[in-house]
Amino acid sequence: MTDIDKQFFGKPANSKVNLSVEQGEIHALLGENGAGKTTLMNILYGLYQSDGGSIELSGEPVTIRNPKDAIGYRIGMVHQHFHLVPTLSVSENITLGLRNPGHPFVKRRQLNREIRALSERYNLAVDPCALVKNLSVGQQQRVEIIKVLYRRANLLILDEPTAVLTPGEVESLFEVLRTLRAEGHSVIIITHHIGEVLSLTDRITVLRNGYNAGEVETARTTEEELSSLMIGRPLQQELPERPPVTDTERALVLDGITSEDGRLGPLSLTVPSGSIVAVAGVDGNGQKELAEMILGMARPASGTITLDSRELNRLSVRQRKDLGIGYISDDRLLDSLVLDMDLRENLLLSLYRNRKFRHHHLLDRKALETEAQKAVSEYGIKTASLDTAVRYLSGGNQQKLILARELEGNPRLVIASQCTRGLDIGSSEEVHTVLRNLRDQGCSVLLISSDLEEILKLGDRIAVMHKGRIVDVLENRDIDLTYMGLLMAGSGTERRQA
Repeated sequence: MTDIDKQFFGKPANSKVNLSVEQGEIHALLGENGAGKTTLMNILYGLYQSDGGSIELSGEPVTIRNPKDAIGYRIGMVHQHFHLVPTLSVSENITLGLRNPGHPFVKRRQLNREIRALSERYNLAVDPCALVKNLSVGQQQRVEIIKVLYRRANLLILDEPTAVLTPGEVESLFEVLRTLRAEGHSVIIITHHIGEVLSLTDRITVLRNGYNAGEVETARTTEEELSSLMIGRPLQQELPERPPVTDTERALVLDGITSEDGRLGPLSLTVPSGSIVAVAGVDGNGQKELAEMILGMARPASGTITLDSRELNRLSVRQRKDLGIGYISDDRLLDSLVLDMDLRENLLLSLYRNRKFRHHHLLDRKALETEAQKAVSEYGIKTASLDTAVRYLSGGNQQKLILARELEGNPRLVIASQCTRGLDIGSSEEVHTVLRNLRDQGCSVLLISSDLEEILKLGDRIAVMHKGRIVDVLENRDIDLTYMGLLMAGSGTERRQA
């Protein structure tokens, strides 16, 4: 790809960007949120048309007008948000849109055998007959990869492929990609995780603010060099000293709560004021149910939830948020944003009852404009204007907008679920600083994360969760990672917490 230009609403997303990928290599496209990585790959896949520049495959110039053209050139793309139909089977999703053998009477058994053979060849274990809606996120990603391979793709593009995977699933994915490389496939992986890049790839192209920032061989670079190329500054190396945690009356207290469906509890946990309690565990062990119960989206079948000694059980979601609870959901598209609204309107979703945005019972548009500009500035949200629909922001910039809204003011409790998912290293560092500052101001922070490094970096205490229960609460001092891993897997010794 040579001198690729692309603008949205008059603002450049790609400016004279160059990318060269060899056959049989894994090539990382690295950069901050909004650096232009996904835009560049959407051009290669035919979802966008460039405003300038050219594309060559095997030395021949090509024009890619749409994804059908890209598939014809044996280019496949696995998007960050999967393109699957939940109510169809794995096999039906993989062959959707293709003229299958026996058309119009599809030979489904034959297709299932072919899909099963392909999945076994690449160690992508998945049942062709299973409904997609019943699969885990990791299994759905396998379906997307098989779908691309079934169409005989030689060049695979993966957009943030590890954003929603557990550590075990990440390693399984990397083994698949190494196998593909060994067979001569080329892989482009869009990411901002430097550690993954260094362990997997052959070469790295770094974008910053829509421009080429550099191209390096993985074996000849360092984490520090890549960080500097990505964000233009060194990362904070020294962590601030962690203050001791003491239980106080001003705290979130969960006492013996259970859910009506039995997926949660019995569970007890205390999040003292001025502390970060991090919940560690494999995704799907009740973390989301825990967050939603504290917020009031579900009611406990038994037990009590109190904040600053006030019982929350009978309060609505709005009443709880009025008490100063901020919520960062793990699914920003489903729970937190209206994609066709602009930045100001999305900020207003949680702030409309705030007096400073009202003037004689009418919306104070000037105050909202000021708040939106402040959010863009403080959180580094990259957008063409405040009028831009949120769907046109990168995933990381969407997440920053949610953070700006939910952390506005002085919240007494913040439930942060996967709050840095989709954020680059610089933005993640900024979010970590915000959460520490909230803690230091006396806020209670419940951090739910599948990133063990993040948990160890931020948590004053670590609550390990398995099958809807807290199996142990550890002080974050000289953590025994082996023991912690056993607890997460359900193999550790369960202890009763005070």
